[in-house]
Amino acid sequence: MTELFVLPDVLEHGLSLVFCGTAAGTRSAQDRAYYAHPGNMFWRTVFAIGLTPRLLAPAEFPLMPAFGLGLTDLSKFHYGNDSELPSDAFDIAALRAKIETFSPRVLAFTSKHAGASALGKPVACGLQPTTFGSTQLFVLPSPSGQARRSWNTGIWQELADVVRAQPPGIER
Repeated sequence: MTELFVLPDVLEHGLSLVFCGTAAGTRSAQDRAYYAHPGNMFWRTVFAIGLTPRLLAPAEFPLMPAFGLGLTDLSKFHYGNDSELPSDAFDIAALRAKIETFSPRVLAFTSKHAGASALGKPVACGLQPTTFGSTQLFVLPSPSGQARRSWNTGIWQELADVVRAQPPGIER
């Protein structure tokens, strides 16, 4: 039996930036779209910091590569709040393999929990001193409505500045 991902990866060669969350939330799994809960700041922020030319609806996530962007999660087979996920939900080895294969310029974890889980240690928001292969790593505050108290658009803008400052990758 073939298991289907809760949400498909949006990955291809030559991307400037790939966003990586922990797992699809319940609403995202239900709608089959990344960051689908109306209280989630992801899509509004990606537009506000200039990474997309217009505000995308969650269902438009397959369009991201046209803007040099990709999407994935640490857990491809589970969904829900982080506290609801089984202890073995995150597949860090699979994430590393994907990133080393597709080699985006930057991988941005969309929460400190995702970054800490992937790196195996506590992390601060911002550019990280380590890489996955040639890919720079960046940790963002969670765009989830549940994490509003730690929300900081400025860190997201720093990410956009890092992405824009790098030389272009593979031409499309």
